[in-house]
Amino acid sequence: MGSDDDALLAEQVAYYRAGAAQYDRIYAVRAELQGLLALAGDLPIAGDVLELACGTGQWTSVLAARARSVTAVDAAAEVLAIARARTASAGVRFIQADVFSWRPPRRYDTVFFAFWLSHVPPARLPDFWNTVAAALAPGGKAIFIDDGPAVAGTEEVLAQQAVPAVLRRLDDGSRYRIVKVFHDARTLTGDLTALGWSVQVRSVGGNFIGIAEPPAGRG
Repeated sequence: MGSDDDALLAEQVAYYRAGAAQYDRIYAVRAELQGLLALAGDLPIAGDVLELACGTGQWTSVLAARARSVTAVDAAAEVLAIARARTASAGVRFIQADVFSWRPPRRYDTVFFAFWLSHVPPARLPDFWNTVAAALAPGGKAIFIDDGPAVAGTEEVLAQQAVPAVLRRLDDGSRYRIVKVFHDARTLTGDLTALGWSVQVRSVGGNFIGIAEPPAGRG
């Protein structure tokens, strides 16, 4: 993990802070995202839930409807303010923290993250999955949703980058590089299996849904 990672991740946080007010538009224009939200009722979301990179809370209310409690973490204060405003449940707690450095003070039955895995630099993936495993209670599951390779055609992918990245533009004309790894379901399954996870990843249109259990003795 070097300066390339650090610089991109800093720019990524700046992008989500500056673009918080326009982030939710994507849920209005991409019908498949509404479909994925609807599928959440079929996922094994239960008990005390940790949501990583909760963003504007599109998924937080869905989780709260199925969970005993939700702890939702994000690095950007601006998106957290929107998430708090749209989430009425008293069982939800929001925390502003860097997902890469924050360590949960307890364990959870479910660790959930939607459209976050693709923003994790490849070099940080083993440590990230270790953090997820450490956050899971015995018998707990990690549930994750993200963009597959088919979505790359809708992005301005940057070539010859040390870390996979795309360029995003905001209404004011500002431009930001963010980490974006378009994981293939089969490759991701193999990578997680190699780390000791028991995992099932299924494609849903251009996206995927994964359910994983940590290595024996970790959750």
